[in-house]
Amino acid sequence: MAKQELQDFLRTADKLTLDDRKLLVQQALVLIEQNYVHLPLKAAMHAVNPVQRLRLLAVRLSRQTPATMGPEWRFHAELSEIFHSVRDLHTNYLLPSPYAGKIAYLPYLIEEYYTGDERHYVVTMTVEGFTAPGFGPGVEVTHWNGVPIDRAVERNAARFAGGNPGARHARGLQSLTIRPLLLHVPPEESWVVLTYVGADGIRRELRESWRVSDNQPSFVDADQLSVAATAQGLDLGADEIGRATKMLYVPEAVTPLETLGGAELTAEPAGPGADLPTSMPGFFRARSVVTPSGVFGHLRIFSFSVNDPDAFVREFVRLVELLPQDGLVVDVRGNGGGHIYAAEFLLQTLTPHPITPEPTQFVTTALNQRVCAQHEENPTGEIDLGPWCPSMEQALETGAVYSGSFSITPADGANAIGQRYFGPVVLITDALCYSATDIFAGGFQDHRIGPVLGTDDSTGAGGANVWTHALLKLLLELPSPAAGNPYRPLPGQAGMRVSIRRTLRVHDLAGTPVEDLGVASDHRHRMTRDDVLHGNADLLARAGELLAGRPVRRLDVRVTGSGLTLSTRLIDRADVYVDGRPAVSVDVTGPDTEVPVPGAAGAGVIRVEGFEHGDLVAARTIRPQG
Repeated sequence: MAKQELQDFLRTADKLTLDDRKLLVQQALVLIEQNYVHLPLKAAMHAVNPVQRLRLLAVRLSRQTPATMGPEWRFHAELSEIFHSVRDLHTNYLLPSPYAGKIAYLPYLIEEYYTGDERHYVVTMTVEGFTAPGFGPGVEVTHWNGVPIDRAVERNAARFAGGNPGARHARGLQSLTIRPLLLHVPPEESWVVLTYVGADGIRRELRESWRVSDNQPSFVDADQLSVAATAQGLDLGADEIGRATKMLYVPEAVTPLETLGGAELTAEPAGPGADLPTSMPGFFRARSVVTPSGVFGHLRIFSFSVNDPDAFVREFVRLVELLPQDGLVVDVRGNGGGHIYAAEFLLQTLTPHPITPEPTQFVTTALNQRVCAQHEENPTGEIDLGPWCPSMEQALETGAVYSGSFSITPADGANAIGQRYFGPVVLITDALCYSATDIFAGGFQDHRIGPVLGTDDSTGAGGANVWTHALLKLLLELPSPAAGNPYRPLPGQAGMRVSIRRTLRVHDLAGTPVEDLGVASDHRHRMTRDDVLHGNADLLARAGELLAGRPVRRLDVRVTGSGLTLSTRLIDRADVYVDGRPAVSVDVTGPDTEVPVPGAAGAGVIRVEGFEHGDLVAARTIRPQG
């Protein structure tokens, strides 16, 4: 891994002309004023006016000359700060070359834990080969450049976007030691002095320079017209940091491909305490965990940022079917999101109830109406904006702030395979969960799949579909160029992203925006020292307590010559549907039930719904001809 010190890297980083800066500000105005769906919300909740700030910056630039325009870092800092002011991790100024694709980091990772109400900070990992006297995982950090560490984290948190206090704090801590230069201006200091106390009780200081390295590339190209790009729900900063963390601290999890087709997999269930190999190690870690309450499955989802959501769901299903069936812990901590389809497609596998994908809305502006009209009939085959068009046209007449609400995720895809795990499920979240992960957590809670166990009070509160400036430009160029396209190519490989459609909750919280509110935890667990240093021991024990004693059901379906054989547990009635039509309803009196269903073997889709005391508690969808 090639690396250099920060001060050496910055000597190569001054390339924009005055006209380049003016263009960047003008294009930022287009996005914020005419595309940004959360502008009314952010102005109300955070008392900010990014449009006026951009206008003022444009005026100042108009008065400058190449000789008086000042250093480039100052321009980047001001434009970045305007974007950060709306506290929206979807809406970003992406710095140009040579910052793009680079990561600034220190050779250690710091996490926090609690003893009672007292917060502590501890080093949990170091870069391979790095050593210092008395330094390593487990040392307590007390000061950062002479500032008490808790105060340093809060001061850092104020500089970075975050929709709620928990999200700002989490990002303040995360960005102490690792920063994607694509999104953040470089650290002001060339080096950091860390004060720490080792296991021997001796207080020491460690001075280390910031390093700069190439980051691992993303699997998804969000600038090209594709379903993966138009259905993006991603905190790009968290995604960049996640890839960099693997590269620096867990290099064995770094893969060059989204799916490793040649991976050595197993069809054997995971034994107590064992990991399951996966074809997608960059996205999943699956293992059987032994807790004081029993043996349960633990499936960590690191990211939803995939190109193929169907393959993602297939691997998820393969893993959960090999994990213990008495209870499952789905852990999405630190997951910045990705493909909205991937997030919402997973929900069906954990519940017998139909999934209602979250609806989304545009803010009603003339430019958004033009973009929708250009793709009203899905001429490219990649994006269908037709459902939003009538309400957009009407809203421009009536003055409605938002369009009608329609889901991005197709409802048939969100219900295509149905339930595949029949034990109880707990979801673990934190304040770094964002975007598609917020959507996943919201759907999990709205469909009452199970309790949400949070290490923070709520998720990161990112409720939007995000499009890049390059994608918006392309949408007005395809299938044929529109006249008067306001989007101009950005200089120096710079980029911008904007929240384009806001997401809303469903069922009991129908119509509630996800942005800035997030998904509140049903139960709260404060991370302990054993959690951050010894594999989340106490957190998983708490999850085990929530799973213990909950019903573990079973509904297996086998097609026979005369109908179906049902193998069940905790089910007293089964209703059978063949190709969408009701076929038979039977009482279930034992673990195995024969159900005559003429023509079952030739059916396209059979759905069996299992009930207990009149409540739908399990469902199985099979395709005999598949």
